[in-house]
Amino acid sequence: MWAPGHERVALHLVDSDVSLALEDIGDGYFATTSDGAPLGTTYRFVIDGDHYADPASRSQPEGVHGPSEVVDLAAFRWSDEGYHQRPLWDHVLYELHVGTFSDAGTFDGALEHLDSLVELGVSAIEVMPVAQFPGARNWGYDGVFPNAVQNSYGGPVAFQRFVDGCHQRGLAVVLDVVYNHLGPEGNIFRHFAPYFSDRYRTPWGDAFNFDGNGSDEVREYFWGNARQWFVDFHVDALRLDAVHAILDQSAIPFMAELSRRSHDLGEILGRRCDLIAESAANDPRVVTPLSSGGLGMDAQWNDDFHHALHVAVTGERSGYYVDYSGVDDLARALDEGFVLQGTQSTFRGCRHGAPSGHLAPERFVVFAQNHDQIGNRPLGDRMSTGLSPEQARLVAALVVLGPNVPLLFMGEE
Repeated sequence: MWAPGHERVALHLVDSDVSLALEDIGDGYFATTSDGAPLGTTYRFVIDGDHYADPASRSQPEGVHGPSEVVDLAAFRWSDEGYHQRPLWDHVLYELHVGTFSDAGTFDGALEHLDSLVELGVSAIEVMPVAQFPGARNWGYDGVFPNAVQNSYGGPVAFQRFVDGCHQRGLAVVLDVVYNHLGPEGNIFRHFAPYFSDRYRTPWGDAFNFDGNGSDEVREYFWGNARQWFVDFHVDALRLDAVHAILDQSAIPFMAELSRRSHDLGEILGRRCDLIAESAANDPRVVTPLSSGGLGMDAQWNDDFHHALHVAVTGERSGYYVDYSGVDDLARALDEGFVLQGTQSTFRGCRHGAPSGHLAPERFVVFAQNHDQIGNRPLGDRMSTGLSPEQARLVAALVVLGPNVPLLFMGEE
């Protein structure tokens, strides 16, 4: 346990009501060894007399306010040896929310519907965040235990079973992860160590400490999270939420370090470990190679394509749509990536973006709808509700037949 600044750290085994003192082993770390915690044991850490779940918990069977559970992620018997991984540019992505994709709202429930997606032509499932969050149904972007798989979805073994089932059908799995903040409910990280920065803040809460005192351990924690998904869950790619809110002024930003280590891991594993970024900055450096001074992401979501398409088809110009004029901007998005490439943004009141025409089209993931563009609307309405069948077919054609990597949001088919 990393708990710098604390004098007394213990491990409380809940089921047997046994407490074990942890030894200070230096550099803010405490440790102990016990043979009294078999699989299924629930536990908490005790910091200066107060009991908390494990910040690195792999399982929270009673939710964010309950104890952590001992699990063995290496025990799962995989059957995806024959799975052939395809390059990112060759995919049709399908964004899926586990909690509402099936009546059961679980990984096993979602498995029952995968064959229809294969028949549709989908080749990769992009799963919205599954890190443990409060309650039973949630978008997942206010998760508080990044390493624990949501208990109401079935927990870690059920997610391994889901990925295995996808691979058996030739479907890749992209997992949405959040490295810019934690949700407020059940957030115990501040009690342990300087996980958060006192210099930055995101729109959703405290920013992580990726460049201050103690940031080496914070970076290692999140690399460990990424590695877990690639190694223990056989995930093919990570979609990184709102990287523009990962605030880091270090000479080698965490995002660049994550790219290098993920791609190095892929070399070791003999398969791709891709990274897809979501960024509102229109910054081509996100997908520029590390060797050229970029962050080295493999692709990024292109909101500009969505906004230009939305305006061209619906005529709506309110909010951030005010910066887009329709067909001409849509053509620019198809041809060059970003629409705003250092030009004035009326919505922001300043110049926005940088030139992106030199980037390969497969660096951009495009969509007519996604969880943000539907869920953030006052009524949660989809674009299709106001379109004629002819317009809907046109929108679908522009997404799936264009030069970029297409993404569908669940139900859009």
